[in-house]
Amino acid sequence: MSDADARPTQEQLERYAEQFNQSQTLRLLGLRLSFPPGGEKVVITLPEVRAEHRGGLGTHAINGGIISAMFDYAIGCTPALVDPTRRCATMQLSVSFERPVRGTTVRAEATIDSAGTSTLFASARMYDDKGQVCARCQGVVKMSQMKWASGESPAVN
Repeated sequence: MSDADARPTQEQLERYAEQFNQSQTLRLLGLRLSFPPGGEKVVITLPEVRAEHRGGLGTHAINGGIISAMFDYAIGCTPALVDPTRRCATMQLSVSFERPVRGTTVRAEATIDSAGTSTLFASARMYDDKGQVCARCQGVVKMSQMKWASGESPAVN
């Protein structure tokens, strides 16, 4: 983005999500990235909890590795809210598990806490299908000056 105060349009964010949702890892895990209108948050949804997602605290709770992966994607995609053309990488995640995550669908919602020119701080919450917060996450993301090349996708396989 050329203007420091400019934010990406909803169309740009939707295009980013469409490309990112093609990544092999997201497809393997059954996750979906979206940006609700308003450009304030990133949502990673697990729309269909499968047997292979379970295993935390027994067979019905979602495994902590799946929860952490969802947080990694949610926090790691928050720089797109600033500039979807910049490459980025998660530097640090801190996950707090508050209660077992159960249900047939879950979502992680991430927002930006603060952002500098190359480092972004974000936080996220994990919600079960009843809307209850089950886990929280704080993260730090490095924003590279490198841009995605024209036609290149943020969904690196």
